[in-house]
Amino acid sequence: MKKNYDSVPRLDLAPQLKRPLSIWNPLDYLRLLYWVFFFPQALRWYVEKYGGGEGLAEETSWQSKLEFLREHPNQWKLLFQGLILTVCVPYLFCGLLEQIGITINWVGVAVGVAVGVWVGVGVASGVGAGIAFGVASGVALDVASGVASGVASGVGVGIAFGMASGVASGVASVVVGGIAVGMAVGVASGVAGGVASCVVGGMAFGMAFGVILGVVVGMAFGIAFGVALGVAIWHPENWLIGVGLNLMSIQNRSWLLPRITPIPLPLLTTRLKFWLRKDWQLGLENIDQLLRYSLQFIPVVNAINQVLAEIPPDEMIYRISQLAENSYDWRLVKFASASLVEELKLEFFRGLDIFSLIRVSSALTHLDTPSRAIAAGFWHLYEKEPEKATAAFEKVRPLLYGEEIFLLAQTLNEFQAAGSANAIAKIQVPNFPPETHLRPTTWEALRGLRRVVEDTQLALKATSKSARVSALSRAMRQLTDILDNADRLPQIEQSLIVYIAKNWQIAMDEENIATQFRDAFIPKINPYVIGDPVEGDLFVGRQDIMKQLEELWVTNSQMQSVVLYGHRRMGKTSILVNIANFFGSDVEVVYVNLQNLGSISEGMGEVFLAISDEISDALNILPPDTDELLKLPQRTFKLYLKRAIKQIAKKGLIICLDEFETIENLINSGQLPTNFMAVLRGFVQMSLKIAFAFAGWFTFEEMTQDYFQPFFASIIPIRVSFLNRAPTHQVLANPNPDFRLTYEPEAMDHIYDLTFGQPYLVQLLGFLLVRRYNDQTFEQGRPRESVFTVADVEAIIRQNELFPSWRYYFTGVWGQAAQDAPGQQDILIALADYPEGCSRATIQEITGLEESILNNALETLARHDVIIETEGNLRFAVELFRRWVKSQESGVRSQESGVKSRENRKQ
Repeated sequence: MKKNYDSVPRLDLAPQLKRPLSIWNPLDYLRLLYWVFFFPQALRWYVEKYGGGEGLAEETSWQSKLEFLREHPNQWKLLFQGLILTVCVPYLFCGLLEQIGITINWVGVAVGVAVGVWVGVGVASGVGAGIAFGVASGVALDVASGVASGVASGVGVGIAFGMASGVASGVASVVVGGIAVGMAVGVASGVAGGVASCVVGGMAFGMAFGVILGVVVGMAFGIAFGVALGVAIWHPENWLIGVGLNLMSIQNRSWLLPRITPIPLPLLTTRLKFWLRKDWQLGLENIDQLLRYSLQFIPVVNAINQVLAEIPPDEMIYRISQLAENSYDWRLVKFASASLVEELKLEFFRGLDIFSLIRVSSALTHLDTPSRAIAAGFWHLYEKEPEKATAAFEKVRPLLYGEEIFLLAQTLNEFQAAGSANAIAKIQVPNFPPETHLRPTTWEALRGLRRVVEDTQLALKATSKSARVSALSRAMRQLTDILDNADRLPQIEQSLIVYIAKNWQIAMDEENIATQFRDAFIPKINPYVIGDPVEGDLFVGRQDIMKQLEELWVTNSQMQSVVLYGHRRMGKTSILVNIANFFGSDVEVVYVNLQNLGSISEGMGEVFLAISDEISDALNILPPDTDELLKLPQRTFKLYLKRAIKQIAKKGLIICLDEFETIENLINSGQLPTNFMAVLRGFVQMSLKIAFAFAGWFTFEEMTQDYFQPFFASIIPIRVSFLNRAPTHQVLANPNPDFRLTYEPEAMDHIYDLTFGQPYLVQLLGFLLVRRYNDQTFEQGRPRESVFTVADVEAIIRQNELFPSWRYYFTGVWGQAAQDAPGQQDILIALADYPEGCSRATIQEITGLEESILNNALETLARHDVIIETEGNLRFAVELFRRWVKSQESGVRSQESGVKSRENRKQ
């Protein structure tokens, strides 16, 4: 088949090995030997893919290194295989030479192997330790570099020393040994990613070291060693072997692709330019492959610079930003601004200056063209030099994204310059752009740092001790959050932002701000949740309900739809939002709050549109066409659900519809057709992989209209009621793992008796107790024990802190008692005078209600968890609600008369 030379191939130059190397496979030793001498980058790839990465170098103790190697046995095996090659190959090769008549000094072979192994590990780890010692103790700092340099130098020097005899052979051995050591240096540098410095620095070192040795021990020895080292690093033989076979195209699986020579391949620059012009992103990915798995740095730099010179100005910042994000070698960004030739010259002189007698600087970046200024700006950000980056980006402010990156660099410069808490508080943060398109995650971090500035200003200036503590706590948490999420930042800005965040933490510690208020941090952070759904560690006490849902959705072959019903604030929404965390990857969960619909004008299509939007966000699929959905809602939504089912593959899909009584209101108001429930039932029964979870105040049986009847046979009702005593204790005592305050057991029992385990009220009492503790400790300066007692609980209620805070909850329960069955509010008013409860006869005598009306009202109140009846004794389920009704008696009486008047009019 004829190849299409007009398209851009996708290079994959990594080794095509699909399994770890085997100690018992002789071919794997040949593969490893090939990697060492002709493809050293493969060793780094192998360690990353099969050996657990480079975590060994990050371990600081011998014990941790041993533990790491035990957890990643493939690195142990690689060390062992390297040791076998280092020892065996020189002996085997010298044995073959001896068979053809060449005299071999076997003592020299042994010494050469030992010296070579010693040198190889020294190159890789910077310490004078042999690879045998490394294998034995497990302290090799870098397995890939250690094996590469150890095998290369051990084999080369061992063979050279074995062949050495007399002066002539001594010079020859220097040449061969020099090649081996040069190759070892080149291999180690190549594996580590050093390209330009490996090219010229290695050659310069070889020549300089050769000159020094020539002065000391003789010109012949020095020149031989220097030339050998230089030739070994350039590897002309590798270039000659591969250049012909890779002249027209680069084959992904080619064993003869030049991997270790920096000599530019013919036509590679031209080929790279064509790729970049044709498809910039794919061209950059191919460049990344070349940088990872070859040393063709010079053609890459030339191609990048030539193509950048052709890019339109408004595309330049975006293109170079992509270059910065994809660079395997960050110096590629630098040399889009600085001169590579100048850098190579400086590297040459730096190599001559082996005793550091003079200081040789690096090549300077240039700002004479827009592309060079942009590349210089990104490079200086990477080098943590935001002041220079600001000056560079100022040159391109008129370009597209120019103002954004200028403000970004300017802001980072302001932040980096602040070295103390006072300096942080004095920062004048530049106005951020209203929309950030180029570096969104960086701007997110900068907004976090801006909040730290604002909180630090408040912490230093506020007169309230509590306000200072709260502000500082927020600032410290924000810095910790930035550091914890640093891996989400672009690599160009990552190190600079991490540097700033750590410096600010240190600055606050040095000012003794953190230590001054350290004990206040955790108690001041109120862990109790009021008003919002409870998530994470606070979600306790619902194991029975979650177990039912697990049986219906995970262990059952057919997913069943359910309705969660219960009184206000019982935790129905909390259950829905925690389903995803509880069941993990077994199901996909979509949460829809129908209360957000409000009033609708487009009928059922608007309801399906709200559901589709949430499904689209959860499953990351395109939503259906809005016009089609509104025009043909049933058909369009059905097709969309089928697409969603296909997307989730073998998982289940749970669609949670909260505040479902909204549907009844929309039907009653004529905004939804009366057949909507029948349509929805069709979707409920559409697939075994879909389940609906409805949540509302009542069971569907209470929705007496005919249009709810179709659901009775297919929906499983699950009651959500009060927490038991033990889960209530758990919510109070362990709201989060860092909670430092405690409760007397009697105080937790008292809270349960007051709330009957009503989740919202339990959270509120805990919240008010912490707030009272902070007020006493920090605002009033009154020392107290960090233990809550029954007296603390009663003090909150006596001080009237509870009822104003939660009047909306109590008025909601009271208002619901005015609906449906008549007489409910009359019963509550009468029952409020009896803390321990009373009989039906007593209530009937007080209210004067007919027996049938009384019984119907009592049944409704019990079903709604407002009252409970035990052995004929009626009482409030929630003692706090009884107290509220009692405290509001005059207003309640007024409301009662109004209710009775309306009832009389109805009759």
